[in-house]
Amino acid sequence: MSQHTSGLAIETSGLVKTFGETRAVDGVDLAVPAGTVYGVLGPNGAGKTTTVKMLATLLRPDGGEAHVFGHDVVREADEVRSRVSLTGQYASVDEDLTGAENLVLLGRLLGHHKKAARERAGQLLEAFGLTDAAAKQVKHYSGGMRRRIDIAASILNTPDLLFLDEPTTGLDPRSRNQVWDIVRAVVAQGTTVLLTTQYLDEADQLASRIAVIDQGKVIAEGTKGELKASVGAGSVHLRLRDPAQRPQAEEVLRLALEADVQLEPDPVALTARVGGGAANGQGAAEQAARALAELARTGVVVDNFSLGQPSLDEVFLALTGHDTRDAHDADDANDSKDEVAA
Repeated sequence: MSQHTSGLAIETSGLVKTFGETRAVDGVDLAVPAGTVYGVLGPNGAGKTTTVKMLATLLRPDGGEAHVFGHDVVREADEVRSRVSLTGQYASVDEDLTGAENLVLLGRLLGHHKKAARERAGQLLEAFGLTDAAAKQVKHYSGGMRRRIDIAASILNTPDLLFLDEPTTGLDPRSRNQVWDIVRAVVAQGTTVLLTTQYLDEADQLASRIAVIDQGKVIAEGTKGELKASVGAGSVHLRLRDPAQRPQAEEVLRLALEADVQLEPDPVALTARVGGGAANGQGAAEQAARALAELARTGVVVDNFSLGQPSLDEVFLALTGHDTRDAHDADDANDSKDEVAA
């Protein structure tokens, strides 16, 4: 990579990181447009967090190149650090201090005068809905409040690039939605966000482009629509009247659609992709209609049926072979190695 490409916040070429015999990141290429949310998805140990730590200059790459706004993350690490901020999976604020004290302290460390630090802390506490909790110790905050104060601390000085590593892990739906609103507001102010997440709906909600990483490699990249189209024209979602008929329905669908069938956690629900290259060349709607007719012919009673675009969960499963329900922690195995290496 000889030249920085205008309009990109991040460029990597053949990025590699090894820990002993483990190749945690194995030739990752990324091109992240400035001013957007870029999602990075992958199963356990895929290399997402390790990649973020290299881009944030916390780990030194073992191979390849990475540039942040044109600055090499190794040779120009200070320049990179001056333009980025990182919010990891766990709160980095001091739990024995109040929310206001945390922000004022960090503001002072970043070079703000006392008055300016207090003013900036007040602005962020208000913007993040934490004014009423400003005088409360962070250890008494809820999970959602902790994530909000952590992100607030990350943007005391508005960064050009904000790394959010699984920012909503363990949060309830209401708190997750609040964090999503904060991310949108940050991007509206011109900051680029690189988001790693274990929640497919989070990427669907926030990211304009998504990279899917597995075993240290980028195996797919594109917009949500491009990724969904890559695994089939659509998905059939069925709910049966009798859960005892699900094995029979699974076999009928597999043969009729010439596709794998996914059994959902709901014991009466099944999902299958259609339009992904069936031998008879039928369109998605025709394949689905034929499958429904075959189910009726064999006595399987369908209570509910829908045909729609594949979800990101189905894309994830098709590309990686891992169910997202198994991907509950980004890089636990690699993180422990990262801590030693760092």
